[in-house]
Amino acid sequence: MKEKDIKGGVSSPPYTLAVELKGIVKKFPGVVANDGVDFNLRIGEVHALLGENGAGKTTLMNVLYGLYQPDAGEIWVKGKKVEIDSPATALSLGIGMVHQHFTLVPSFSVAENIVLGLRKDITNMREVARKIRELSEAYGLPVDPDAKVRQLSVGEMQRVEIIKLLFRDVDILVLDEPTAVLTPQEAESLFKTLKRLKSEGKSIIFISHKLNEVMEISDRITVLRKGRVVNTVRKEDTSPEELARMMVGREVVLRVKRRERVDFGDVVLEVKGLEAYSDKGLKALKGVSFSVREGEILGIAGVAGNGQRELAEVLSGLRKASSGMVLLGGEDVLNKGTGYLIEKGESFIPDDRKRFGVAPNLSLVENLILKSYRNPPISKGMFIDLSCAEKIADELIEKYDIKAPGKHIPVKLLSGGNLQRLILARELEGNVKFLLAFHPTRGLDISATEFVYEKILESASSGAAVLLIAGDLEEIFALSDRVKVIYEGKLYGDFPADEGYLDKIGLLMAGVVDGNET
Repeated sequence: MKEKDIKGGVSSPPYTLAVELKGIVKKFPGVVANDGVDFNLRIGEVHALLGENGAGKTTLMNVLYGLYQPDAGEIWVKGKKVEIDSPATALSLGIGMVHQHFTLVPSFSVAENIVLGLRKDITNMREVARKIRELSEAYGLPVDPDAKVRQLSVGEMQRVEIIKLLFRDVDILVLDEPTAVLTPQEAESLFKTLKRLKSEGKSIIFISHKLNEVMEISDRITVLRKGRVVNTVRKEDTSPEELARMMVGREVVLRVKRRERVDFGDVVLEVKGLEAYSDKGLKALKGVSFSVREGEILGIAGVAGNGQRELAEVLSGLRKASSGMVLLGGEDVLNKGTGYLIEKGESFIPDDRKRFGVAPNLSLVENLILKSYRNPPISKGMFIDLSCAEKIADELIEKYDIKAPGKHIPVKLLSGGNLQRLILARELEGNVKFLLAFHPTRGLDISATEFVYEKILESASSGAAVLLIAGDLEEIFALSDRVKVIYEGKLYGDFPADEGYLDKIGLLMAGVVDGNET
């Protein structure tokens, strides 16, 4: 089949490369995101892009998709050198991208979203719906063309994004962290779809930080580090351990050594009949009850938007509950506020580091003493002993290996990984009775994640009761002693952290509850 380039000319296959990027350079103020990157994608393959945060993966794909213009380098598509100045140009070349954060209009139907932006003479929506159903059935992407997007699950929204590209006859697909918000069953279904697309000669670039997924779905893997290509390897010629080493530049412990079974202590946190409303005025927590004991890590798994945020904010004093009880050390602390919870020994690792975790315009020293500046030895009556504060900050900076140009710079200038180290240093020092960890590794690379895991396990081993709220089941299984599932504001199940229960947990995450409410 002949392919048209962006100027309407005709190239003559056969060609073996769907995409070839040569010497791509993309700079931002103070940062070289892509530094002479060479990358190619073959016809009918899944090529994975791996790298830590800031390695340049998404930037490189945004260049291919026309969202960024390269400062140097060449782009070749299907044997032709091209200039891609916009996503519209990319689509005309058969290149489509599904972003990590979907670009759908919630109030529109599936069909309306799929034809949005196409030529204005598409008026036969019945024919559009028919084609959507055909694509849906052919590629195992079940979705109702008449449903409003706001009614869909996250997994269904992703299907709509993929169908939207197939509707436009895209044959080069870029998927940016496609499984980040999916249940295990949805991820498995997605992989079946990708294998079907590949068998039909379509070419797929798969961006992921999950090494087991990369090893399952990809044919070749390119690793980026600090904007440069470390290596491109065939899946058969590598291993997760080698890939992690290429990403980080050193040996990385990929799997946490599971703690031996311990006898947990007394109940530290007990939640009874907790109810709360979302910012939209809808009931987000519906009679939530559970308990966590000394030294125990309870994991709560779920797809985003099922009440996790409201639960974390109520337990950390950032949101008022409408009813229920939260017993911390036997005392009801419901709606007592953050300061009171801190006094009672609660620590909090938030998902949004900059919004809830730090005061971005204050220095490292000031952020590190935010919980302790009122107490001796830092507090001297109405004043702060600055030399004492600096000494304590120096010790924490060294202990938690916080990399910063200076301890008096605003922390908004720190990287995400160093911000998280700062938060851990402040929250985990002292007598921690209850640790609430809400997506503690969101947005972190492998080495930073490894450090966070180590510190959470240390905290539990020291006797703290830990509540881990996360969407990544790998994280849940790596750290937890028990696992519950949150779905539409209710808790379900009570499982050992054993991957033998993965299917049951995945079904609960998808809403197949079958009488498992607790």
